[in-house]
Amino acid sequence: MSNEQVKEIIERMGPAIGADSGLGGTLKFDFGEPGSVFIDGKSTPNTVADGEGKSADCTITVSLETFDKMIKGELDGTSAFMQGKLRVAGDMGLAMRLGPILQKARG
Repeated sequence: MSNEQVKEIIERMGPAIGADSGLGGTLKFDFGEPGSVFIDGKSTPNTVADGEGKSADCTITVSLETFDKMIKGELDGTSAFMQGKLRVAGDMGLAMRLGPILQKARG
């Protein structure tokens, strides 16, 4: 079960994803112990849910602190990756399509 901060991310990401995120795949943010967020960019409409026990085309392992900085626009995803603060497993192309979605989530 996800903690409150992860539940808040799920709620915030839903409107940012919208009915068609353009991802065309499934993506999981794995925050470790606090939980995970699963984005289904294949379903119609696209959905955002708790990622516990789900596998995805692309899994991004990142701390909640780093993710928060990315959402706020304080840290670019590419920079986080290059600094080793973010790991990507699976379809790197999906991770590259996240930029506009994170911008919408800033709201």
